Amino acid sequence: MIPCLAVPPHDRYIDETDAPPVLNLSAMLPDLDTIVQNFEILDDPMDRYEYVIELGKLMPKMPEDAKVEDNRVFGCESQVWIDVSLATAAGQPALRLNGDSDSHIVKGFVALMVALYDGKTPDQAIEADGFDLLKRLDFGSHITSKRSNGVRAMVDRIHKDAARLRTLN
Repeated sequence: MIPCLAVPPHDRYIDETDAPPVLNLSAMLPDLDTIVQNFEILDDPMDRYEYVIELGKLMPKMPEDAKVEDNRVFGCESQVWIDVSLATAAGQPALRLNGDSDSHIVKGFVALMVALYDGKTPDQAIEADGFDLLKRLDFGSHITSKRSNGVRAMVDRIHKDAARLRTLN
């Protein structure tokens, strides 16, 4: 395990104004700034992949009943599911993401997407670019084209769901 990885001490739940408490999956992960800082100190590509795998292990198991075709991300070599829903936090709409994959590395990439998108408004999510995040973390030269296409499919799916949920708000 990478020693710089730690579960943040803050509350794992957010107060919902319209619904009972909803599990805030991004609270189970280090915040995005911490993840970026951790990547900056990892020079070896294998250490970076190990850290991505560790991030994936912090994600809770996605319920089997959420692994439906509507949540499946097509375009990934591995099986990937991402469930995007809308909650209300502090009076603002907030995306809630849950995801899973049958690949440890890909589940880590799902965790990176959760860290980036979870808790954002639909408009903020549409503006954010998960593929850009991977470039920022210096995965651009170390990721296969198939994985790159899979990440692009995840980002496109999250953007599509955010746009759909924006119309519901």
